Amino acid sequence: MTDGLQGLLEQKVSHLPRGLQEHIARVVSVAEHLSRHHGIDEEKTKLGALAHDLARAMKGEDLLRMARELKVPVHAVEEQVPVLLHGPVAAEMLRQQDGLDDDTIHEAVYWHSTAHPELDAAGKVVFLSDKLDPRKIDRYPYLPQLAELAESSLDRAVLDFLGRELTALFQQGSLVHPVSVETRNHLLMAVGGESP
Repeated sequence: MTDGLQGLLEQKVSHLPRGLQEHIARVVSVAEHLSRHHGIDEEKTKLGALAHDLARAMKGEDLLRMARELKVPVHAVEEQVPVLLHGPVAAEMLRQQDGLDDDTIHEAVYWHSTAHPELDAAGKVVFLSDKLDPRKIDRYPYLPQLAELAESSLDRAVLDFLGRELTALFQQGSLVHPVSVETRNHLLMAVGGESP
């Protein structure tokens, strides 16, 4: 159902708060660049980027309620940090309510916060593009290095981001989603056991 999906997503995005709309526009721009650079399906990465934050403005209790209504599995970490559900909830809303039948787009939206060991190249582009929003430089001061790494290797860029982010979460004493740890381990083994 990719025909007509862009119009539907643009309409949904237009109802989001202004700051979120601007973030999504920047993420789409980065995703278009990375997908062209790496020869990945530009339409799917653009649609994934457009859709990734459709549920980001929802409050935690609403995300938990929607996850249950949509039968999204809720991990104990997500119970405590419900914002991590905004990708899964958006993906399942698109699938169950809007007829999205493209697995690549669904998975890209679903896992854009935590990543996943089985994310395909388009999913990795959406994951990285969300982090590479230039306005996130204060949150991720290493963003220029990450952007440079993303040009040469999506896997190494995702691995680098997860390594840095998980280290920061550990140091802060924060909860860590186990699928992010699994993804890091998977990528570490895939690139030959070397961190970037």
